[in-house]
Amino acid sequence: MKQSQFYYLLRRGLFGGGGIWAKYVNDFKARVIADGGTMESPSCAKTDVKFLVQNPEPVAFTGLLNDYSGAAAAYSLRLLDNTYTGDAVVVRRASDNTTQAIGFVNNELDTATLESFCSGTDGFVTTWYDQSGNGVDADNASASSQPKIVSSGSTILENGKAAVQFDGNDIIDTSSITHGTDDISIIGVFMNELNTGDQSFISGVHASGMQWSRIRNNSWSPFLNTGTSTYSFTDSSFNINQQYLFGSYYASDWNVYANNQNLDTKTIGVHDDIGSGRYTLGALFNNTDFLQGNIQEVIVYSNDQSTNRSGIETNINDFYSIY
Repeated sequence: MKQSQFYYLLRRGLFGGGGIWAKYVNDFKARVIADGGTMESPSCAKTDVKFLVQNPEPVAFTGLLNDYSGAAAAYSLRLLDNTYTGDAVVVRRASDNTTQAIGFVNNELDTATLESFCSGTDGFVTTWYDQSGNGVDADNASASSQPKIVSSGSTILENGKAAVQFDGNDIIDTSSITHGTDDISIIGVFMNELNTGDQSFISGVHASGMQWSRIRNNSWSPFLNTGTSTYSFTDSSFNINQQYLFGSYYASDWNVYANNQNLDTKTIGVHDDIGSGRYTLGALFNNTDFLQGNIQEVIVYSNDQSTNRSGIETNINDFYSIY
């Protein structure tokens, strides 16, 4: 094929068959049209093609909540939904108690802005925004019990990713998460630093007195009270100072997973209605049993997500590299 014919075909976009070359052809054609439709010299054409090869359009971002919708509430330091346009958290800096909302850059927490705002001082989370679209933000107006996200100007990290640090006296509270009257799923990423005392990563209380996801004495003890019966799991093989992906899936059966391992399955059968309820991060709902450790992500679904568990937890693990 003569060079002139090659460039003519490029300009006309007549290379078929799809694939990456078809994309380059179409992008090149668009650039020619944008230049007025005039065929460029071979050297300019080569420059255009080289630019398109070296600077491909980024793949459109798809978040966890785009693939697995229907969350009742979702808190994270990464972007979970490509339609969410809000911020991640509101942070108070210790030096003068000024607050600032911190958003996302490249679908992760904007740590550059965060550290610039908290330069040389500590930063504390006053609000953790809900990305589900339901507006169930978690917050705490009391400076003495707000969890930390910046220490002496540096973002707190867990396994290389931004984390919210709870010091054994901190709590973030939601007024109420509305979900289904029966089934519910809670998935989260956290790390516990102590092996003594009762600690709570997340808990919810309802008319039935339900509680969720407790950690006790260096052993896991997820705890469920349906109002008439109490259920719990215990596994002493879990370690302090280790990051875990925790999943609790509740319907007629209650399944609890940690780092892709099923702790057990309990058959519950008929149970009281759940409905809406107050949820707390980092402590039990009655302001006791405080967590000493980090939380990075918590998602509450209004139904049993057991059939989607593998996909949801794979998405989370792909980002956090936990196991």
